[in-house]
Amino acid sequence: MQMLDIYTDGGSRGNPGRSAIGVVIGDKEYREYIGETTNNVAEYKAVVFALKKAKHLLGKKGLENTKITVHLDSQLVASQLQGKYKILEPDLQSLFMEIWNLKFSFPYLEFCYIPREKNKKADRLVNEALDQQQLTIH
Repeated sequence: MQMLDIYTDGGSRGNPGRSAIGVVIGDKEYREYIGETTNNVAEYKAVVFALKKAKHLLGKKGLENTKITVHLDSQLVASQLQGKYKILEPDLQSLFMEIWNLKFSFPYLEFCYIPREKNKKADRLVNEALDQQQLTIH
């Protein structure tokens, strides 16, 4: 059984505000500006992006033989994805359902809360995407 750690982060400058996601899958890094939204929506969108990208990178056979842990520094989102907290916001409910449906492709998938200081790469990617987007509008 292979092990794959994925680190995700979503962030907003303002809440809601300009937002971006950062994802680290193994040795690959991804960042993307996602427009105006809330911090929690950005956190969820980072997980959606990560699962879709992992599914693409690993393929069906790879997913069958890989235990994937998604690490995120949002305690709220991690707890919601673990089924510990209810999701009251409609914007988050639809993103949760998208993740729920993606989970069927991942036989060995878990979500793990980590402190922000253990998620520096994904956080850096969020800030790079936001900084880069700021440069393009000036």
